[in-house]
Amino acid sequence: MPWPTHTVTNQVPELLDYNLFATDAALATGLEQAGGGWHAGQLARLGGELGSADILQLGALANRHPPELLTHDRVGNRIDSVEFHPSWHRLLGLLRREGLHALPFSAPRPGAQAARAAGYFLHAQVESGSLCPTTMTFASIPVLANEPALFARLRDKLFSQEHDPRDLPMAHKKSILIGMGMTEKQGGSDVRSNATVAVPVRGEGRGAEYALTGHKWFFSAPMCDAHLVLARTDRGLSCFFVPRWRDDGSKNPILIQRLKDKLGNQSNSSSEVEFQEALGVMVGEEGRGIPTIIEMANTTRLDCVIGSAGLMRQAFVQAAHHARHRSAFGRLLAEQPLMRNVLADLALESEAATLLMLKLASAFDAPDDPLLRAWRRIVTPAAKFWICKRAIAFTGECMEVWGGNGYVETGPMARMYREAPVNSIWEGSGNVMCLDVLRALERDPEGALLLLADLREAAAGHPALLALLDALRRDMQAAPEEREALARRFVQRLVLAAQAALMLRHAPRDIAEAFVASRLDADGGRVYGTMGTPALQEGILDRAWPR
Repeated sequence: MPWPTHTVTNQVPELLDYNLFATDAALATGLEQAGGGWHAGQLARLGGELGSADILQLGALANRHPPELLTHDRVGNRIDSVEFHPSWHRLLGLLRREGLHALPFSAPRPGAQAARAAGYFLHAQVESGSLCPTTMTFASIPVLANEPALFARLRDKLFSQEHDPRDLPMAHKKSILIGMGMTEKQGGSDVRSNATVAVPVRGEGRGAEYALTGHKWFFSAPMCDAHLVLARTDRGLSCFFVPRWRDDGSKNPILIQRLKDKLGNQSNSSSEVEFQEALGVMVGEEGRGIPTIIEMANTTRLDCVIGSAGLMRQAFVQAAHHARHRSAFGRLLAEQPLMRNVLADLALESEAATLLMLKLASAFDAPDDPLLRAWRRIVTPAAKFWICKRAIAFTGECMEVWGGNGYVETGPMARMYREAPVNSIWEGSGNVMCLDVLRALERDPEGALLLLADLREAAAGHPALLALLDALRRDMQAAPEEREALARRFVQRLVLAAQAALMLRHAPRDIAEAFVASRLDADGGRVYGTMGTPALQEGILDRAWPR
């Protein structure tokens, strides 16, 4: 224009073409400590690829063009198909290529769970919706492996590192995805109220074929090649492997009624379905459906923690990048003391979440170790409660660093903020997680004592942390009704103690001390930016996001 009204200045350049792994010191050192350092080279390559402009654009496209339900073809045949933007399939292809759907099972070795968690964490910084079918496929493998005849048919297709988007019977596909269907309209988390019925059609019990009639209120993701589903037999709730297609090439009558119109996670299709005598094969013992499928849910809960930690990392990186390029009142935002306090506080929160998710992943690598079993069984639901809930406030704070530019959909912050609540809800909301922690303590009191002793060893020389652990021990002795009423307080304390112990063991000393002081400070508030250690903040930021 010959009459310009303004010159564009003081706008922050888009964060592109950087290495997500190489710029994350906490992830790299934590991975080494968790026994997955052998995977660092591959993660560095992946981190560079995920940080490229091309791949980052895929995340935006997949959410800008959500899936579309096609119930019928043009001549009226029922097809119950969901169409996705090509970006969705490219993202799933990346996840599959990296083995994030199966790595610890397809190529087991020490540290494989932590290595896989680190890759998942990196992908969560680009796009979250494509993680859903990846997580469910990953979590289904231990359950299906307990069914030798069925698993023999599925193993190669489950382990395949090639994404196959074709909607065909499993026998004709190179790879498959597995979903799950638990909740119904009337129950939500109370799956014992499920009304879907399974009637035997060929044999009875484990490995037999049944016809399922009923519905699922949340069925994710409907284009998976099969789902693990809860349905009721004469002996109670049982678990069934329900394929999308029958062996004879006909479509299994699983009718997609609609896709959920969700707040976030928009690239992924969540649906409501009805079963009209759909074929299912019983997995696990009859009447033991909840214990069978809860093994899958425990693994998906770990992925909720990893995904939320990854989302927090990306939100922090975006906030720090913005603050180092945006000026206000004559100085860069990152040079202003109060903003440094906020950013340093966010950096500590992100590092503690990263260390905790790697610790839990490594605990899944050692199922027979009593202490690590306690970490896995007690701390995983606690971490899902805390990390996933903290991610909501965390992404909001990072969006606020951007100001008005963060609140519009043309940048990444709004999508991250909308994405944050899903992991807090999926696979059990906050109260469900806290009650699960209490159940774990009751079932494994020896493990609980081992866990507290482990945390106490790390807390030596820190009176406030030792006092917190004493309070946890007292809370464990409370009457059942009181324990339940105070469960959120107990779980919050437990996670903070666990994070403090991990920071003291694995983070640089001054950064660990800053975390402990800020999280156990009685004068500290619930918002970020209330730390009382200004001298350390520049070092915290330089470690978290190198200039």
